[in-house]
Amino acid sequence: MANRRLADAHLQPKEFSFTAENRAWADKVIARYPEGRQASAVIPLLWRAQEQAGGWLPQKAIEHVADFLGMAKIRVLEVATFYTMFLLSPVGKKAHVQVCGTTPCRLRGADALFEVCARKIHPEPLHVSGDGNYSWEEVECLGACVNAPMVLIWNDTYEDLTAESFEKVLDGFANGKPAKPGPQIERHFSAPVGGATTLTDPSLYVRPSGGDNPGPALTDADAKKAAAPANVRETPAGQPST
Repeated sequence: MANRRLADAHLQPKEFSFTAENRAWADKVIARYPEGRQASAVIPLLWRAQEQAGGWLPQKAIEHVADFLGMAKIRVLEVATFYTMFLLSPVGKKAHVQVCGTTPCRLRGADALFEVCARKIHPEPLHVSGDGNYSWEEVECLGACVNAPMVLIWNDTYEDLTAESFEKVLDGFANGKPAKPGPQIERHFSAPVGGATTLTDPSLYVRPSGGDNPGPALTDADAKKAAAPANVRETPAGQPST
């Protein structure tokens, strides 16, 4: 896990303040909280400051948020340095890769992902690649342990990775055609690989036509369809899959 420190002074901008649009947005966010509880808005305001600053959070942006909320600067710095969603040094223009390095991902091959980052981006974390387009770092659990190993790139996770599929994900950002987020294998979200293994008996989905709660009985075809794994169910045209 990398140290959570502010970028060197020569990388820091001289000043930062919200644009008029972001200031108006921040006022609306703060208004959601009772008087005296404005500090509750610190995370969304830091997030917006990071977006405005080009994908990372300079020291002046942290201080500006502190002044905006009437908080001690050290309190806002504590928040910014705790959460890895806040990037404290300049990052790649096309992709900043956060590789999960906790136990489930390590056991499932995260070391190979670190090797890809070192080879394709920079030998050390928290450095921008020579072309300025990529950067990477190790982070703690990103919450997709069942689909380990995985990475977070900007706001999307890419899961069930191998060294080869991870390289394809990076190449997608390079050519402007990012891969679809989520599992990079034949898996529906975090469902079992290969489909459902329990509750697959079609008779479980047949509604009785008599009794106190009568209803139309499902046909054999409908029952089989209901019992099918979610990743192989047919979806009517124009409707999202579930």
